[in-house]
Amino acid sequence: MMLFDALLAWIEGEGAALFWSGFLVFVRVGAMVALVPVFGEQSIPVRLRLGVALGLTLVVSPAIAAPVAPDVLSILAEALTGLILGAGIRLFIHALQVAGTIAALSISLGQMLGVAGADPAPAISHLLSVAALALLVTLGFHLRLVELLVYSYELFPQGTFPDAGSVASWGVAHVARIFGLGFSLAMPFMIGATLYYVALGAINRAMPTLMVAFIGAPALTGGGLLFLALTAPAILAVWLAAVTAWFEAPMGIVP
Repeated sequence: MMLFDALLAWIEGEGAALFWSGFLVFVRVGAMVALVPVFGEQSIPVRLRLGVALGLTLVVSPAIAAPVAPDVLSILAEALTGLILGAGIRLFIHALQVAGTIAALSISLGQMLGVAGADPAPAISHLLSVAALALLVTLGFHLRLVELLVYSYELFPQGTFPDAGSVASWGVAHVARIFGLGFSLAMPFMIGATLYYVALGAINRAMPTLMVAFIGAPALTGGGLLFLALTAPAILAVWLAAVTAWFEAPMGIVP
């Protein structure tokens, strides 16, 4: 009986505080997992995402030095913080989608779609995105998420709203950096397509009667696919370096 009374007292005291502090961690982790690549994909079942969020919560919770008592505002603040972190990582996948779309349009494969969905993308975008997800999983993406979550409590203290001005400035700079990264990754295809059309125009001027479109279109597509096979490893390497730099300074723009 005394053991039961002691257990009941612990549940009402330290146990309740431990539960609610873990719940706040779960709110931040769950909001981030809903957006991050790999675990936040629409093809991942909701139960699996919930299991991942619970597992990350169990790992991150012991690292919180001074958990706060939950209330409505603290729950909203934790959810907002998790969404900011998840969106910051998710945008890197959009960089590959931008690069794949530009590359597909450059080699006349923009109409060849990958998977059917709400926002169908060219097959090259889908190929680069899937390869990037596989690369992240291979290199221990879940461990980087744990490091980011633990470090996030230094950037955003538990239960406090992020500064709106700082987050807005960071968001604008981060989106600009993502689009710049996407254009940079697709730059070889743009340069190659430009040189191709210049050469095609010169050939057409030299031989007006030659149907250069019938000869040049297959050469453009075939050469583009070969160029993609040669440059895809370099594209993914540059992209991975950008992601790694962001994990090292998530709220700063790393050159």
